[in-house]
Amino acid sequence: MDRMSATDAGFFHAETENTPMHVGSVSVFEGPAPSYGDLVRLLLAKLPLVPRYRQRVRSVPLHLGRPLWVDDEHFQILYHVRHTALPRPGGREQLRNLAGRVLGQRLDMSKPLWEVWLVEGLADDRWALILKVHHCMVDGVAGTDLMQLVFDASPDAEHGEPLDWTPQRNPSTLGVVAGAVQDAALRPTRQLLAARGPGGAVSGAVSGAAGAAKGALRTGRGLGSAMPTLARQLATPVARTLNGPIGPHRRWAWTDTQLAEVKRARAALGGTVNDVVLAAITRGFRDLLQGRGALSRRVVVRSMVPVSVRTEAERGSLNNKISAVFVDLPVAEPDPRVRLASIREQMDHHKSVLQDLDTRSMLAMADLSSAALLELSVRAGVRTGQSYAQAVTTNIPGPRIPLYVLGRRMVDLHAYVPVAGGIRVAIGIFSYLDAMTFGINADFDAFPDVDVLAEGIDAGMDELCALSSEPDARTAT
Repeated sequence: MDRMSATDAGFFHAETENTPMHVGSVSVFEGPAPSYGDLVRLLLAKLPLVPRYRQRVRSVPLHLGRPLWVDDEHFQILYHVRHTALPRPGGREQLRNLAGRVLGQRLDMSKPLWEVWLVEGLADDRWALILKVHHCMVDGVAGTDLMQLVFDASPDAEHGEPLDWTPQRNPSTLGVVAGAVQDAALRPTRQLLAARGPGGAVSGAVSGAAGAAKGALRTGRGLGSAMPTLARQLATPVARTLNGPIGPHRRWAWTDTQLAEVKRARAALGGTVNDVVLAAITRGFRDLLQGRGALSRRVVVRSMVPVSVRTEAERGSLNNKISAVFVDLPVAEPDPRVRLASIREQMDHHKSVLQDLDTRSMLAMADLSSAALLELSVRAGVRTGQSYAQAVTTNIPGPRIPLYVLGRRMVDLHAYVPVAGGIRVAIGIFSYLDAMTFGINADFDAFPDVDVLAEGIDAGMDELCALSSEPDARTAT
C-alpha cells in the first residue's frame, strides 16, 4: 500500500468528466499482427515488473489524507487489454480517427488506470497498439521506462510464463483513516530525517537545518530572478481566444519530421533541439491565429513546458518528478530566425532560474500540504480555468534503438498529452529512431482547424531547415 505524492494526487484530482488525465501513445508495427491471446500472455508475464498495473486508487474518508495505491483484489487483465480493427486497408487517417476516439475516453477510475488496445487491419500488413496510462501513475520521462511492460529491444526476446499473483489484503476503513492521520503527523519529521548525516540524529538535524537554509537562500535568489520575467509576462497580451471551457470530445492530429533535420537546424542556428522544436510549433500557432483573424501585433501564445527533475537513481519509479516553465511563443514575429532567438533566450533564462530554485525541495514541500486543501484547490482550478497559458508542449525523449513486440518491429510512435484547466490544446513531441513526431490533442469544438496547426508545424520546420542551409546561417552561441 503506497500513498500518492502531492503531485500525483494533483493529477488524480484534476480528472473530471470532460478532462481525462491520462497520457498515451499510438505505436505502429510491421505485420503480421499477433493474436489477442499472445498479447495478453505477454503482458501477464511482464506485469511483475510494474506492480502498479495491478493496483487501483483508494480514497481516504473525509479527505484526511492523499489517496492510496492498493492491490485490486478483482484484477482481470482481459478488462484492460482490448481488441479492435479498422476496415481493411486502414490508412493513416482512419487510425488517427480511431486513436482520437479511444484516447479521448476516460479510464475506469475504479480499476487499475491503464488500457492497451490491439488494432488490426492497417494497410501494408501493419497493426498498432494504443496505450493509455493515467498521469497520476507516471510522468512523461518515466513513461518511456514503462515501455518495458510491452516492448523488447530484440526481436528474439524470450518471455517467461505468467506467474500466479496473490493480491495483498486491503486495509480496513479504520486502518486507512489511522494511517492517514499518522502520515500527516509524521511526514515533516520523515522529511527532516531524510537529510540525516552519518553522525546520527543530532548531526542529521544540523545538516538538515543547514541544507534547508541553503536551499531557502537558493530559492530566494531564483524567485528574485524570476520576478521580472513574471511581471513581463503578466503585461504581455496573450491569445486568450485559445483558452476556454473544455468539452467531452477531442480532435487528435499528428505530424512528423526527421530528427536529423532538427539537429541540423540546431547546429546551424544555435540553441537546443527543444528550442528548434518550439520555434516550429510557434509557426504552427501563428498560422492558426492568422487563419482565424486573431493574430495581432504583440500577441504571444504562452506554453507550459514540463521539465523533468527526475534523477538517474529514480528512473523506473512510477511517481511524478516534474516541474514546468512558461515560454512565450512569439507568434506575431514574421521572421523565423528572430522567433528562434526569442525562444532560445527565454529557455536559457528559465534554465538559469531552475538551477537556483530548489525544485525538488519545493515539490517535497507540497507533500506537507493538507490533503483536503490540495484536492479543493486542484478541482477549483480545473473548474474555473485560467488564461495565463494557452498550450502545453512537452518533448519526450524516446529510444534510439528499434523496439519490438512479440518479434514485430515498431515503425512509428506518436504521443498523446491531456488537456485541462482552460488549456484546450496540448502537443506531445516524441523521438524514436531517426524520426520526431508531434501528437496534437485538442478540444473538439474549439479546434475544428487543428490540421492548420499540424501543417504550420511542418512549415515551421521547413523554413528552419531552409535557413540552416544558408552560408551565413550559423549564429553566435
